[in-house]
Amino acid sequence: MLQIRPIERRDNAAIERIVRECLIEFGGNREGLAWADDSLHDLYTYYNSAENRAYWIVEADRQVLGGCGIAAFDEAQGICELQKMYLSSSIRGQGVAAQLLDQALAFAKQHYRKCYLETLLTMEAASRFYTKHGFNRMDGPLAGSEHYACDAWYIRDLHN
Repeated sequence: MLQIRPIERRDNAAIERIVRECLIEFGGNREGLAWADDSLHDLYTYYNSAENRAYWIVEADRQVLGGCGIAAFDEAQGICELQKMYLSSSIRGQGVAAQLLDQALAFAKQHYRKCYLETLLTMEAASRFYTKHGFNRMDGPLAGSEHYACDAWYIRDLHN
């Protein structure tokens, strides 16, 4: 049975492996993307170091199958970022991503006005998913983006 729960320290290696596998699958294993993020080795500490950050794990039978996080992007403007939303290929297309997104956005609404995300055009299913769930495509990144290799950007108002 699938479960969505907050990240625990023991999840670090498994979720890093899933993120890296997904990035390799879609050509994202390079600088300028999540691949090179310092926090990728210890998502537990990163997402538990501030009240307005969180990360959720999808697991079945104690096996980590994916996850996603929320963290501040531009606190002054009330904008957070949906981060590191990756699922193992074995559970894609089963509605788990929608459940995970709902969890993340419910948290985001408590702290922010808008949710931003960056991705790759090669992740076509993800782009369709984000559009279906109320994210609007942008022409370019928001100022302050560290992922200069991303080529698709989305934003969503959290209170409409």
